[in-house]
Amino acid sequence: MTVKPVKTAVIGCGNISDIYIQNAAKWEILDLVALANRTLPRAQSQAEKYNVPQAKPIDEVLADPEIELIINLTTPDVHAEIGLAALRAGKSVYNEKPLAISREDGRSLLQEAKTRGLLVGCAPDTFLGGGLQTCRQILDSGEIGTPVAAQAFMLIQGPERWHPSPEFLFQVGAGPMFDIGPYYLTALISLLGPIRRVTGSARKTYEERTIGSGPKQGQNFSVGTPTHIASILDFASGPVATLTTSFDVSVSAGAAINLYDVGGALLEIQGTKGTLCLPDPNAFDGPVRVRGLNEKEWREVPITHSYTSNSRGIGVADMAYALRNGRSHRANGEMAYHVLDVMHGVLEASRSGRHVEVESDCERPSPLPTNLPEYQLDA
Repeated sequence: MTVKPVKTAVIGCGNISDIYIQNAAKWEILDLVALANRTLPRAQSQAEKYNVPQAKPIDEVLADPEIELIINLTTPDVHAEIGLAALRAGKSVYNEKPLAISREDGRSLLQEAKTRGLLVGCAPDTFLGGGLQTCRQILDSGEIGTPVAAQAFMLIQGPERWHPSPEFLFQVGAGPMFDIGPYYLTALISLLGPIRRVTGSARKTYEERTIGSGPKQGQNFSVGTPTHIASILDFASGPVATLTTSFDVSVSAGAAINLYDVGGALLEIQGTKGTLCLPDPNAFDGPVRVRGLNEKEWREVPITHSYTSNSRGIGVADMAYALRNGRSHRANGEMAYHVLDVMHGVLEASRSGRHVEVESDCERPSPLPTNLPEYQLDA
């Protein structure tokens, strides 16, 4: 069945825009017609590089009546501002993570979309990759029994080593919890459902950081948010998870002990019949490993789903199909708001020394079929 493509524009042409622009061209449902950026020359250079028809100022993109969907790739401090402007201009919006910095702004985005009959989506969409969708199938099959617990950690030295302009990653609305935490939380929520209660402890190890590469190499900048956060997450379905995110750790043996080392990333779910070792939730592929109660070794499970390459934008395409077909989309604003609510809850718990009840809720997104061809999601 032929579906009319959704005319789409990207606002924000920074580092992450390359993969979104490249992948948008592969989806028949997306018609990427314009790029916009706070500095127009950057949008123009990206449009020329990727053969996008137009580069425009942001206000002109928002005023274009033919554009239906905005991919908002701006920095976190303006996610809500640009997202609300897009909605008020009559366009659905897909934000890079996090959905917003504050809960209030996140709620405003959802309410504005509801009032206007529009959609809000949000990264990350890596949970739709072949690796984590294979994990979803394993969990749903009951192979590891009833999930009891989960462990997740991301332990690295920090992006100031390689990012040419890392300052924003160490301010309120970023840091390891808000920048990397959404990958882990979204993966866990997509697998185990929503979280009902959290607690945690957070610290800021260094007051200043030094840029390690690019034209600003050697410059110092102030750190404005915690950079090591340890949290406990109680899921409504029963499992208790631990999640640690850090920009302060140089070396960790934990991943190697668990037979899965990808530079400090680990995600594991333990059940009554076995344990599932998941791939890095910041990626789309595997490996996926399982070990049953009576098994002496881990065994690698073949990937059962498509989208194992860098498929950032799959959530946008799924949302575009939802716009045309009236179905729900998977990387949706309600789940993204729940992630935002949980992250704030962990930091509040650290400040107050208590558990925090999570007020928001969301649906566990439906899995992808196993037999979808690449770059088709209309099933």
